[in-house]
Amino acid sequence: MGLRHAVITSVTRDDLEDGGAEHFSACIRAVQAGNPGVAVEVLVPDFWGKAAHIQTVLDAGPAVFGHNMETVERLSPKLRSGAQYGRSLNVLGTAVRNSSIPVKSGIMLGLGEEDSEIRRTMNDMLANGVSLLTIGQYLRPSAGQVAVERFVPPVEFEGWRNEALALGFRGVASSPFTRSSHKAAELLKDGCYGEK
Repeated sequence: MGLRHAVITSVTRDDLEDGGAEHFSACIRAVQAGNPGVAVEVLVPDFWGKAAHIQTVLDAGPAVFGHNMETVERLSPKLRSGAQYGRSLNVLGTAVRNSSIPVKSGIMLGLGEEDSEIRRTMNDMLANGVSLLTIGQYLRPSAGQVAVERFVPPVEFEGWRNEALALGFRGVASSPFTRSSHKAAELLKDGCYGEK
C-alpha cells in the first residue's frame, strides 16, 4: 500500500481482561515487522486507567500514543458510557511519563460545551503532557445517540487551533472535518493543518 504512517484503533474491548492492550501490542509489532520504517500511531481506549496495560502498548514502540478526551468534563458522563474524564487524563499523563513519544488527544465540538470548558479541557491536557491535539465537529452516529447541539463554523475551529497553538500544543488539527486519524502523518510532521 505504500503507507508511511498507519493509525491503529479499535472499539473499547471491555470483554478482554487487558482491554485489548496485548492485541494493540501485537498489531504494532506485526506492522513494524512487515513494513520497516512505517510509523505506527495508536488510538486506544482507557484500559480502565491501568498503567500496566498502557505500558504494554508503549513497549511495542508506537510512534504516537493517542487517547481521546472526546468532550469537556461536564458533558463526559452524558457522551462517554463507562469512560471518566479524570481517568482519561491519567491515561494520557501515564503515557507521557513512561515514554518519549508524542501523546495525542482530541475533542469534539457541537455538544453544548462552553468556551471556558474547552479552554479548561485544553489546559488539562497540556498539564498532562499532551502535545498533539485534534478538534472536530461532533456528528450524531445514530438516532439513539446524543443530538448535535450546534454546527460550529469553520472560523471558530480556526480560532481554537490558533489558541491551542498559543497555549503550547506542538501540533493542532482543527476543522469541522477533523477526526483523530485524519492526516495524522501531517499533524505529526508539520504540527498544523486545517480545512476552511
